Amino acid sequence: MHDDRLLFEFLILEGAQAGLSWITILRKRAAYRTAFAGFDPQQVARFGEADLARLLADSGLVRNRLKLASAISNARSFLAVQDEFGSFDAYLWRFVDGTPRQNAWRSLSEVPATTATSDALSRDLKRRGFNFVGGTICYAFMQAVGMVNDHTFDCFRWSELGGTLP
Repeated sequence: MHDDRLLFEFLILEGAQAGLSWITILRKRAAYRTAFAGFDPQQVARFGEADLARLLADSGLVRNRLKLASAISNARSFLAVQDEFGSFDAYLWRFVDGTPRQNAWRSLSEVPATTATSDALSRDLKRRGFNFVGGTICYAFMQAVGMVNDHTFDCFRWSELGGTLP
């Protein structure tokens, strides 16, 4: 995935998911899209206290003040990264040298929760003012946007995404 708006959406949804099941967030995705202005980081970055109050009152969202406030502050940090690198995509994909990491796991139990790369991304995002971007969240984000292929090698998606056995 290379579209900045989609990358912003996935970053916000990964942060919202922390500690919850994915199905909970997937069921709320449409409400998030509406509440967060179609995941337009420029608009979200302008959200103020009244907007935060609106988000906290929205039953379609995970009404966690820290998560919702971090989505707003993350939008501001996201724009700063875009300004520095030209796009969030250009910033992000340099962590994998522009090429998805292809793993060849035999079972889901082998898939790590974090890697050195996701930890490095987490540290750098935090340094840039992002919240709810720990190593585990970053690794899930990397999986979701295609920076890493963690399908097991016997899964049909593994080879579709470029996996090959050594």
